Amino acid sequence: MASKILPTGKEVIFPARELIVSKTDLKGRITYANRTFCRIAGYTEAELLGQPHSIIRHPDMPRAVFRLIWETIAAGQEIFGYVTNMARSGDHYWVFAHVTPSFDNSGKIIGYHSNRRAPDRGVIETAIVPLYAEVLRIEQSHANGKDAVEAGYQALVDFVASKKVSYDELMFALQSAA
Repeated sequence: MASKILPTGKEVIFPARELIVSKTDLKGRITYANRTFCRIAGYTEAELLGQPHSIIRHPDMPRAVFRLIWETIAAGQEIFGYVTNMARSGDHYWVFAHVTPSFDNSGKIIGYHSNRRAPDRGVIETAIVPLYAEVLRIEQSHANGKDAVEAGYQALVDFVASKKVSYDELMFALQSAA
């Protein structure tokens, strides 16, 4: 897994009946990956366990979206969102993710759980790809990584605010309307 994987430009579409499931610790290291996740991502469970969930991060996915996801779940809230991931082969696959914190008996966050299902293709093409491309363009216009994420995050937050809903509500509404 040490070699750099390059995107192939080929998309893998998985059936709507399948559900990708993973769990992570507080640092985002994978503690559980179901068979569907392993098959679509192209890794064995042994190869995934202990790895950062970012092992499947696609370079076209804005880092600002992950910042928003992490801030939301670290605050103890669930979030819905669209994510494009990259398999070991370099192929990519879109998911509609539901990410939640996992709590112990005293209410302390002990990790995170994510269920991902196949997204609506129309939503991806008409709403998500243009939005994420713009956020990524803004991120790439900054040389400093921290400034890039901050600028992309602000653009994302401003876009969502213009819709007068939260990011989570917007993403869930797009998927539900499809």
